[in-house]
Amino acid sequence: MDVSLRPVRDGDLPLFFTWMCDPESVRVAAFTSEDPTDRHAFDAHWARILADPSVVMRTVLADGVVAGNAGVYGPPGDRDVTYWIDRSLWGRGVATAALAALLDAVPERPLFARAAADNTGSRRVLEKCGFTVTGKDHGYAHARGEETDELVFTLSG
Repeated sequence: MDVSLRPVRDGDLPLFFTWMCDPESVRVAAFTSEDPTDRHAFDAHWARILADPSVVMRTVLADGVVAGNAGVYGPPGDRDVTYWIDRSLWGRGVATAALAALLDAVPERPLFARAAADNTGSRRVLEKCGFTVTGKDHGYAHARGEETDELVFTLSG
C-alpha cells in the first residue's frame, strides 16, 4: 500500500469527524475529547489547528485515498505527534508509514507521544518509528469514562 501525506483540505474534515465518532476507535484511543460526536466542538478544534502556523498537520493518503491524519503540535522543545487512521485500515502498516513520513518532514527532536497503555497498536507504531517509552501517566479517559494508564514516548535526536 502506498502511503503519503498532503496538507489537510476542508473536504477531509467530514471523514475525520466520522472516524472520530467510531465507538471502537474512540475506546482504543481513550484520551479523546469529552464528546467526540459534538460537531461544533470538532469544527472549532480543527479551525484552531489549521490556523496555527506552529502546527504541522497532514492528511494521510493510502493508495491515493484519504485514510487519516497525522501531525506535530506544541511549543518548541515539547512537541507531540498525533495520528488517527480509519479503523478499516488498522493492522496494514498505514499508521507506521504515515508517522515515518511525518518524522521525515519534521526533523526537529525531541518529539513526544502518548498512548493508552493497553493500546498495543499505537505502541507498536511508535516503537517501529524509533520512539521509546520514557514515562507513565494516569488520567481520566473520556472515551472510557474511567481513569486509564498512559505511556509517554520520546523520539530523541
